[in-house]
Amino acid sequence: MARQLDRLCEVPAFARGWFRNVVMRRALTHYGADSLNFLQVSSSAVEIGMKRQSGQSGQSDLAQHLPAAALNLLVETASSTLLGMNVRDDCQLRLKALSLNFLQPASGNLRATASLTPEQRAFMQASNSGEVRLAVSVTDQAGVTPVNCEFIWAWTAHSPGKNQSA
Repeated sequence: MARQLDRLCEVPAFARGWFRNVVMRRALTHYGADSLNFLQVSSSAVEIGMKRQSGQSGQSDLAQHLPAAALNLLVETASSTLLGMNVRDDCQLRLKALSLNFLQPASGNLRATASLTPEQRAFMQASNSGEVRLAVSVTDQAGVTPVNCEFIWAWTAHSPGKNQSA
């Protein structure tokens, strides 16, 4: 995935966003990534947007806000994409803990941004196993933070599988 994204500079500027989304949606098919727009993807930061689905007339107030599951999809995709680009190829990621503290209803389009410090990135590349605490910032289209979220991700070296060929 990172190698394909490195080729963004070869794509004409007007098509880069489309190309980035195609690459990310192919890599993250199990996340239902078709509702997500990958705005920035690098080894130091990932920014993803999610548009609110247009509602039908007569919807309740609750239905006009993004549900918790959609927020979880957004922030978990941002954090796991970032860490997946930084963990060594011989290691496997595991989510240890997730904390979502809802401050107010989220409405409108959302943006989630996950970023790692250079020290965290270096630690991930140098270690066979470890864990990292990662806060993901979320804002809605009014610039309000509807939720505070924090992840604890761990990684360990892969164990050779029984069906792997040598």
